[in-house]
Amino acid sequence: MANVGTPDRPGTPDDGSGDGIGAGRGDGLGGGAGDPQPNSAWLSDVELADIRRRLPLLYVEAVPVRVDGMGVVTSVGVLLRANDAGQMTRTLVSGRVMFGETLRDALFRHLEKDLGPMAFPQLPPSPVPFSVAEYFPIPGLSAYVDERQHAVSLAYVVPVTGTCEPRQDALELTWMTPAEASSPDIHAEMEGGRGTLLRAALASVGVLG
Repeated sequence: MANVGTPDRPGTPDDGSGDGIGAGRGDGLGGGAGDPQPNSAWLSDVELADIRRRLPLLYVEAVPVRVDGMGVVTSVGVLLRANDAGQMTRTLVSGRVMFGETLRDALFRHLEKDLGPMAFPQLPPSPVPFSVAEYFPIPGLSAYVDERQHAVSLAYVVPVTGTCEPRQDALELTWMTPAEASSPDIHAEMEGGRGTLLRAALASVGVLG
């Protein structure tokens, strides 16, 4: 399956907010074509490509949910994106953890980036994820694939209470019931094997359909 992602503005440093796992269009942990600024977490495209050949990168992923008054998950939010081949794929909120950034800060930054500033995510009090997903560039090593790199992702279920307005390259956020989210059709539309991760998220909160 083709990768998807957010294009960076050429020649300008970026904070890594447009870099979901599997993102395929120029998405540095840092910058576009220009040199990184001194003493920053920014990397040029060349540096990032070199690091991806040598080291695993750390990501966070989030499954946004709505809950009722008893804390039971009633709906699950899945992002819809178009990949480089023009195909519609579904994915989760995701992005890199920056140097010097806490997991909570990274989660909040990527939730706001993908869902908008009025989503009001309720971050978990513990940094312990419901799952650790390992993405490999070689299919078959795990359920998750990223053609660019070896990535380790800490995955969380995050309730949101506000209005979600997808930004960056997301076309929409689709809310569905847990039964719909765990269906074979949705599983097949998820990029990079994330259907497996979505089912694990539903199982972790006791609503796997």
